[in-house]
Amino acid sequence: MTARSPAAVSDTGPRVDGAPARNPALPKDLAANPRLDRWVSVHDDGTVEVRVGKVEFGQGILTALAQVAAEELDLPLDRVRMPGASTATGPDEGLTAGSMSIIEAAPAVRLVCAQVRALFAAEASRRWRTDLATIEVAGGEFRGPAGASATYAELAGSVDLAVDADPATPVKDPAGYRLVGTSAARLDLPGKVAGLPRFIADLRLPGQLFGRVVRPPSPGAQLTAVDASAVGEGVRVVRDGSFLGVIGPDEAEVGAAADALRRVARWAETDTLPDEDDLAGHLRRAPAEATTVVDDGPAPRATGPILGARYTRPYLAHASIAPSCGVARWELDGTLSVWSSSQGIHRLRDAIAQALGLGADAVVVQHVENAGCYGHNGADDAAFDAVLLARAVPGRPVQARWSRADELGWAPFGSAMAVEVTAQLDGAGRIASWRYDVWSQGHTARPGYAGVPGLLAGASLEQPRPAPPASDPPQAAGGGTSRNAVPLYDVGNRCVRGHRVLDNAVRSSALRALGAHMNVFSIESFLDELAWAAGADPLEFRLRHLDDERARAVLTTAATAAGWGGALDDGLGRGIGLARYKGRGAYCAVVAEVEAVHDIRVRRLTVAVDVGRIVNPEGVRMQIEGGAVQATSWTTKERVRFDRRRITSDDWESYPILRFTEVPEIDVRLVDRPDLPSVGAGEAAQGPTAGAIANAVAAAVGVRVRDLPLTTEAVTAVINR
Repeated sequence: MTARSPAAVSDTGPRVDGAPARNPALPKDLAANPRLDRWVSVHDDGTVEVRVGKVEFGQGILTALAQVAAEELDLPLDRVRMPGASTATGPDEGLTAGSMSIIEAAPAVRLVCAQVRALFAAEASRRWRTDLATIEVAGGEFRGPAGASATYAELAGSVDLAVDADPATPVKDPAGYRLVGTSAARLDLPGKVAGLPRFIADLRLPGQLFGRVVRPPSPGAQLTAVDASAVGEGVRVVRDGSFLGVIGPDEAEVGAAADALRRVARWAETDTLPDEDDLAGHLRRAPAEATTVVDDGPAPRATGPILGARYTRPYLAHASIAPSCGVARWELDGTLSVWSSSQGIHRLRDAIAQALGLGADAVVVQHVENAGCYGHNGADDAAFDAVLLARAVPGRPVQARWSRADELGWAPFGSAMAVEVTAQLDGAGRIASWRYDVWSQGHTARPGYAGVPGLLAGASLEQPRPAPPASDPPQAAGGGTSRNAVPLYDVGNRCVRGHRVLDNAVRSSALRALGAHMNVFSIESFLDELAWAAGADPLEFRLRHLDDERARAVLTTAATAAGWGGALDDGLGRGIGLARYKGRGAYCAVVAEVEAVHDIRVRRLTVAVDVGRIVNPEGVRMQIEGGAVQATSWTTKERVRFDRRRITSDDWESYPILRFTEVPEIDVRLVDRPDLPSVGAGEAAQGPTAGAIANAVAAAVGVRVRDLPLTTEAVTAVINR
């Protein structure tokens, strides 16, 4: 039997939703979920199960947290089990987003496991009637005088974990770490490499059916008529208002039925989308909520030149290799089971319950991996699709899988953005003043935002639940539109403002790094333009305006490793970019080497990163490499295309992404700070990579392209102006 493993208990204390923590002395996530048995169970086979609310989607977070747990438990890493997050059995840690998993979950896991180890050591001391100081723990075994020994499993029946965490529990000194700080092998990779069924599309439950949703041809379209006889026998049509789908036992037949239904469905459509060729004008003209991020007052007089520039970014898609998928089963007792790759399973649970008028305790959401999502993609929407389809067949699980066209046309996008910036140089070639405005739609429309479910199909129901414009995280949490809009540099007198556009004609939400990709691209591009105007080397110009020693360290580390200042052949350019994510997270500097002869090709990226104390060096490298590759694709290729009615970039030809043959060589240098708290790495590289590539392109071709993506056509258009 499993010792002391109560699973379906309610969280004690408030959930992570901004409410005051029950015990402010505890780490935030632990204060909201203080019961130890919500986090840890000890099994008879000697393994320890550690449950967290953060989810694995390819970033390696469960491996890193397992290292933290094993370190404090004095247990071999292969004896720690990290199941997928579940609303029924694990803590509510909010979203797995914003590069916050290590920051939020690691301190909670560290303290929980330290206290579990202490409780087991105390039981060994009691059992052997010896002083606690004589108990040693190694390899998961407790040892006492006269050869006494016991494992976690042997002691578990006498240890009660149904207690609250104690903030006074001592944790280990990092100087003695044996696992944290090492490149432990990823726990999730063997099964993936072997092709074992571990993704949500592989899930097969007893009696499972397959479903497909017939999407409207355009946002806001209303279903006026449909001939259900167009589908074959054995396939069931499900309709609720303009929500239209099919269910059946054979996946291929269900797909064919959906295609047939799509051909006979009739829709009322209107033009609702903005002019794709004037996105900057659309954003600046639309009603917006303005926020002043920083304002140092009127700028002092200076005698140097005043420079200004405008930069733009199009809408970006998540473009995951595997489309979104969800599975749901309406239980015969009226409860609901859902399987999803959502980044926020508790928020999804609450949104589904709200949309259907259920109590939250009637819905259980279990996380199952899918392709990396990089933010708010279609995972939550696919889960709700499955719920609506499964409602028609109580007791039978239904898998709803999106098509490629669904994924590229209907998942939330990263918002288009526009920036206007001006600065003045003084007589010594330093920046004396800085004025910066950024326009964007909101960057978060996750389930439950703005008090609404926020799920795609909700707007199509007979009793619709439409979604308002996307919001932004508060500035204290990093912001959205204005994320990283304040330069890391000393730019003199500053005024930085964000403008959240109150428009949702094109659906937007969280895409990796939120506004930081565009803001850092703009800031780093403009820094180079100012350096040129001052007649300064871009690296020296940055160092001239940089007092932060950690920022200087990553900048000089990347520059030295890349051979900054060395000669390059004609048609090649080198550029640099730097940022500290959210102004308080990881420091990252990137040097890009770009070839711009027949087309734009990023040949090499040299990256230096400081994430404080490194938990898993190889994990950090993989996160930084992945972010840099994705940012290269965004910066040189990606753009959502649409006319006034429909999204038109719904396949890989119309929405190209970086191909394997185009991936640059990437050299990641880690600047370890073992004496400082750990921060996340997942979103540190996006902005600096974009800025470095833009500056390298400008160095290679001699003209500045300020509108993303930096394609051959964009360069040619600037040259021909």
